Amino acid sequence: MTFRRTRCPHCKGKLEAGQRIHPGCIDGYAEAQAAKAERAEAKKARAAAKVERAETRRRKEAVKPRAKWLAECQAIVNKIVRLRDVHLGCCSCDRGPEWDGQWHASHLRSVGAASAVRFHLWNIHRGCSICNNHLSGNLAEYLPRIRARIGDAKVDWLYQQNQVVTHDVAYLKRFKAVMGKRLKRMEKRA
Repeated sequence: MTFRRTRCPHCKGKLEAGQRIHPGCIDGYAEAQAAKAERAEAKKARAAAKVERAETRRRKEAVKPRAKWLAECQAIVNKIVRLRDVHLGCCSCDRGPEWDGQWHASHLRSVGAASAVRFHLWNIHRGCSICNNHLSGNLAEYLPRIRARIGDAKVDWLYQQNQVVTHDVAYLKRFKAVMGKRLKRMEKRA
């Protein structure tokens, strides 16, 4: 038993016995098939380009130095802090949240002095660029304000963390993935 086509593949009209396509549909059908083949080829090319970009990204990440991972993780944490403290003013001066300048993520314990709490959110607070850059954090005002904001026990704990910590690349990759997800959730809510 053989299959006999009863409808035209182009116009979907009824075919007569022995016909495979209406004579008037041949040109249109050929054009439609050529366009379909062209779309399939373009889709295949896009998929190959996507695979190539993913491979390039993977190779770049494989040779990325530890310092670059640290910088990316720090940028994510800083963004989280700025979003967390968006309703608060500067941690070192009287500038309120409505201030129109640039906001930074200011560390109570510096990154160089206390690498153990470099990414710890108790250690980082939203500060204005004037205090953070030009006044080197304005620590004389920063410390009492942070003690009032997070409490003496947390500040004392931060000052006890004096060990030198060297984060390896595997840890930084995991940290970036976890904190990146947290940042995306915060951005959705904001």
